[in-house]
Amino acid sequence: MTKIEAARQEYKDWCNAIGVDTIDALNATLADGRAIELINLCEARQERKYAGIANQIYYRRKQSRIVMMSGPSSSGKTSSSLRIAQQCRVLGLNPKVIELDNYFVSRDRTPRDEKGEYDFESLYAMDIELLDEQLNALLDGQEVELPRFDFKQGLQLKSGKTLRLGPNDILCMEGIHALNPALTSAVDQSRIFRIYISALSALPGGEKLHNSTTDKRLLRRIVRDNRVRGISPEGTILRWPSVRAGEEKNIFPYEENAAVIFNSSTLYDIPLLKYYAEPLLEGIAESSPAFAKSQALLQFLQFITPLKPAEIAAIPPTSIMREFIGGQTL
Repeated sequence: MTKIEAARQEYKDWCNAIGVDTIDALNATLADGRAIELINLCEARQERKYAGIANQIYYRRKQSRIVMMSGPSSSGKTSSSLRIAQQCRVLGLNPKVIELDNYFVSRDRTPRDEKGEYDFESLYAMDIELLDEQLNALLDGQEVELPRFDFKQGLQLKSGKTLRLGPNDILCMEGIHALNPALTSAVDQSRIFRIYISALSALPGGEKLHNSTTDKRLLRRIVRDNRVRGISPEGTILRWPSVRAGEEKNIFPYEENAAVIFNSSTLYDIPLLKYYAEPLLEGIAESSPAFAKSQALLQFLQFITPLKPAEIAAIPPTSIMREFIGGQTL
């Protein structure tokens, strides 16, 4: 059994244990007025998972001082990394963040794709040599000056910001290539603790079997893009095939390299997303190239009981789902 399969099975076993293992059972729970109870239970479970990951980081802190996280789009990587860092602080560790986006090579060194366009998702769009050099220096107790990437000019510049790891410091990085050993090929791999974050659940039931965790992530992204990025639901759907192609190439082949798989699903996420996503999807015109996909999503959502506003208000401000609907305090 792969690590991903084991994570799916563990989640399935938990859903069975609490008696919410199908869409029908989920709808019945919501109809019984137990939505807030379910929200609290899901959040408590995730908090235990975050604490468990932090414990592993703590126990391995002397050997593995670098923590690298990756996962597909809209898996809740930002929230998860912040929650894990918070739990590490509880244990007396001090997470230091390196933003991998600052390690892009300058534009004249950026590889191009088969269409001749810049391939910013390529591993070789990253300055691997500089990253490895600085990671090894940090592990040796040295001070480094971090780079800064100017996206307007397409240039890698010096930032003036220096970093040295103290006795209780750990180094945290998140990016699409974080699970690919080639990103850190010159670094002792035993010094790196890797975490894979994804929304891995799917509930059978009703008249439709929903096995697409990809659609769950798409719904999350539709809601978030519309709220904070000014991207229409149509625009998000039309971009999705490109996003998925990048995941298939740069993320999924390396997921088993993770020491830990974190499942960012919650049982209440689809009922929550229905409340926000359904009216957005209904606004896509029949003439749109995104119409067919919007209708497929709406067809699935018709079998889901949505959360009510009072129930949504009970979602904690530190929840992963707040990353998508707003109101997060992390």
